[in-house]
Amino acid sequence: MKFRPCIDIHNGKVKQIIGGSLLDQGDQAEENFVSAHDAGFYGKLYKKNQLSGGHVILLNAKDSPYYEADRMEAVKALEAFPGGLQAGGGITDENAAYFIHKGASHVIVTSFVFSDGEIRYDRLERLRDAVGREHLVLDLSCRKKEGDYYVVTDRWQKFTKEKMSGSLLKELEVYCDEFLIHGVDVEGKSQGIDHELVKILAQYQGNPLTYAGGVRSFEDLELLKKYGKSRIDVTIGSALDLFGGPMEFSKVLSYCGQ
Repeated sequence: MKFRPCIDIHNGKVKQIIGGSLLDQGDQAEENFVSAHDAGFYGKLYKKNQLSGGHVILLNAKDSPYYEADRMEAVKALEAFPGGLQAGGGITDENAAYFIHKGASHVIVTSFVFSDGEIRYDRLERLRDAVGREHLVLDLSCRKKEGDYYVVTDRWQKFTKEKMSGSLLKELEVYCDEFLIHGVDVEGKSQGIDHELVKILAQYQGNPLTYAGGVRSFEDLELLKKYGKSRIDVTIGSALDLFGGPMEFSKVLSYCGQ
């Protein structure tokens, strides 16, 4: 189990937010932490600690007046750690190559692929043609509805018709290099991991998979390692001391053997 660092950018600032609170209207979100540092600071820190595979997420919609500020912050991080970070948020086949050119190892995509509630295989193929399967991460972040987990899009505000399952991951793995999955119901709340979701993810054996959402303690890391059989990587946001939380960055690295 590897630790994958994150840099979440909202309204041009590095932040940690409560995932389910994110709204396009008024570019609103409930904030847990707003950093005094820019994204480049974190890019340099992750490079210093050789933490490749982290993700930089632009949280504003592409038509938001803040998206350009998000983009500029993201580029600072990518240029600080060339080839070490993945970029997501508003990615399409038209701009995917731009972020790779700016230093991203991969682009992370959700809404462009899951459009109108369904998987757009034509768009998947265009993305694969634009940057190559080896540079593509599919974000299948999900929320629970009527007893099942469904992939959500548009900054986690819209449910798709796609249920999270090992078979869905297997179906999509030929188009991408990795998967990133946020447990949106617990994202940013530091109330513990989504045990049920992690058990579903643990059934899958294929592309590298990173889980994010709710990690608040080393006990959560132990549970994730146990349920995921050490195959699922982890992201920690609000609980990390870099973002105002109680979990020490250095101890997390030590725990994960990095």
